Amino acid sequence: MWQRAAMTIGGFVAVLYVLEAIDTVAGNRLDAWGIQPLSVDGLRGIAFAPMLHNGWGHLFANTVPLLVLGFLVLMSGIGRGLAATGIIWVIGGLGTWLTGGHALHLGASVLVFGWLAFLLVRGVFTRSVGQILLGVVVLFVYGGILWGVLPGQNGISWQGHLFGAIGGVVAAWVLSSDTRRKRVAAPAAGGISTASRPLG
Repeated sequence: MWQRAAMTIGGFVAVLYVLEAIDTVAGNRLDAWGIQPLSVDGLRGIAFAPMLHNGWGHLFANTVPLLVLGFLVLMSGIGRGLAATGIIWVIGGLGTWLTGGHALHLGASVLVFGWLAFLLVRGVFTRSVGQILLGVVVLFVYGGILWGVLPGQNGISWQGHLFGAIGGVVAAWVLSSDTRRKRVAAPAAGGISTASRPLG
């Protein structure tokens, strides 16, 4: 599993570097495919903005969190990790499109914040001690970046950060539904079994 997770997130980050190289050669023309809030043309940015960056410095800043947090999310299962990423991608992008003001929004930090939130709250929903402990470690290492969801920071898409994090919480809730159902069903099944035992 860890090899598949590493190859998947490594491949994704490699694609980001290829796109940034193409964008550099093209004179940053790909940046126009970012999220332009409340614009019909800007809707395409929901699909493309997390794969584009405002220069190499922006991409370098996102690289390590992307690799670490993406790997940890994918370690819950490739399919589950990709589903979580899809939920974060859509909610983060749509929320940014609706509230992003007049700025152009780019960058994979929407995924960074979404994956971080997913890892932080997943254990609470599943009541898994191991996942809660992992969330505590992740909070200790990366919790400081959560200040990025607050408004007022020039040049930073706090809307993308905020709605990415919201997407991470939603993904954790949706993808833990099977575990929650089993937890609720187990006591009920036990009660039925006990009540149906013959007396004597």
